[in-house]
Amino acid sequence: MKHIRLFLIVLLAAPLAGCFGGLKRLKVVDYTDQRVGDLSITKKMIGKREFLFFSTNKEGVFLDGNVQGVITDYQGNPIEGVTVTVRPDTGKAQAGGGEELPAEENANSSINLSFAPGISDTQGLYKIHFSLPVTDDEVDVRGKLVYNPGWDQQKLNLGKAYEPQMKDSPFRLYYNLKSGFLAFAEGVRKIIVQPVGEGQGRMKNLPGSKAPEPAKPAAPSETAPAAAGAAEEDLFKGFDFGQ
Repeated sequence: MKHIRLFLIVLLAAPLAGCFGGLKRLKVVDYTDQRVGDLSITKKMIGKREFLFFSTNKEGVFLDGNVQGVITDYQGNPIEGVTVTVRPDTGKAQAGGGEELPAEENANSSINLSFAPGISDTQGLYKIHFSLPVTDDEVDVRGKLVYNPGWDQQKLNLGKAYEPQMKDSPFRLYYNLKSGFLAFAEGVRKIIVQPVGEGQGRMKNLPGSKAPEPAKPAAPSETAPAAAGAAEEDLFKGFDFGQ
């Protein structure tokens, strides 16, 4: 019986070694314009396989990397400390503030899409670390990037916050392990225009509204001079995400 168990273990280990052992060097044909980077392939235990006389660990192949971007104000100045999170389609929150989404489940295993929140640094750069299962030599994930999701609560508690111009944007991340094709696409973007010029004839007036005029600072009153450190002009009403 002992020899039979040993034979079965060797027999099952051979195809597993072929699948997960000696992973090839990661090939990347980047169509993301450096939006996705720091890629690597890892192996993780995702459950156990139960057999008649023994059990073995079940491993999966995962693509690890970062989705990155830049947070600025309207004048292009980098803004530090702004949080950007990922909300996968039908995902559920996991411990630590990330998001996870079951991708494959059976009685003995489960695989999750994992995204860690990114926080902008002094250069305005944020990186969202992900770990995504490779299924049939592909990674294909959809979801939303959510920009500074707690800004309204922060403003309520602290009296000030960075309100994003765009609250969220849909995305799709795709990678093919064999070809190395890597793509990151965001959904429909809102572009703002304003009418200019006077025009002639039927085109005398264009519909649409113009950008609001900048508020003029109120002159200090003689009876109530402006106090030092008065409320600053709100330069950070929203952020420019490449619109």
